[in-house]
Amino acid sequence: EVQLVESGGGLVQPGGSLRLSCAASGFTFSTESMSWVRQAPGKGLEWVAIISSSVGTGGSGRYYEDSVKGRFTISRDNAKNTLYLQMNSLKPEDTAVYYCAKGWGLGDRRGQGTQVTVSS
Repeated sequence: EVQLVESGGGLVQPGGSLRLSCAASGFTFSTESMSWVRQAPGKGLEWVAIISSSVGTGGSGRYYEDSVKGRFTISRDNAKNTLYLQMNSLKPEDTAVYYCAKGWGLGDRRGQGTQVTVSS
């Protein structure tokens, strides 16, 4: 059974940083592209960042939604079956529930999500 468990969310002031983690199990993590997806209050799901499976073997394969480019970094540790999202220079508009997704974009499976709130 595919399981994706996110952690690391919380309340942070504008300009602050958070690091999200996603522990994956139930599938061959190293061979899958993985994504971070978010849903802001009253809005639909949007993909935030994607990392391809080739990154684990030296490929580039990172993609970002325009509004987070230069502020967010997606990474993976295939030995630990864990996906990360480092979020810097956070803005109030980054407030959302963040989901880890198996696959490209919105993915075919998502975890339960972790709340990120950016507010002073």
